[in-house]
Amino acid sequence: MSKARLLLWLPPPAVAALVAGLMWLVAGWLPGLTVFWPRWLAWGPLLAGIGLMVLAARSLQQAHTTLLPFTPERASRLVTNGVFARSRNPIYLGDALWLLAWALWLQSWPALLGPVLFVVYMNRVQIAAEERALTLRFGKAYTDYCERVRRWL
Repeated sequence: MSKARLLLWLPPPAVAALVAGLMWLVAGWLPGLTVFWPRWLAWGPLLAGIGLMVLAARSLQQAHTTLLPFTPERASRLVTNGVFARSRNPIYLGDALWLLAWALWLQSWPALLGPVLFVVYMNRVQIAAEERALTLRFGKAYTDYCERVRRWL
């Protein structure tokens, strides 16, 4: 398997962890771009991200469908209630908020690019593949849902 193909098979938590590691390295490599905002600012996005992820997991569990984002073909039901009524990807939004919290904790301007990098990657690779699979699985019900609810917020 080529390296480029391997990247397509990374589960979203691994992508988030990889981005978080890169953020840490960049913050260390560019100490001159450190800012000293209060670290407690990181708690807001961290707690919001955890809350979103818990609510999304609970909705998926109550619907008796898969929590695994890299197997959308296993979805037994289309979940459109709860946090999924506001965002089609609340778990990924939670990941992005965690990365924002990490950037705030690192007190690094360049680290703020981490959540942006994560969102771009997820849109182009993971979410695009999931949307194709869910469209095949649920058809018009899913495309109608996509028209009503935004991808992120």
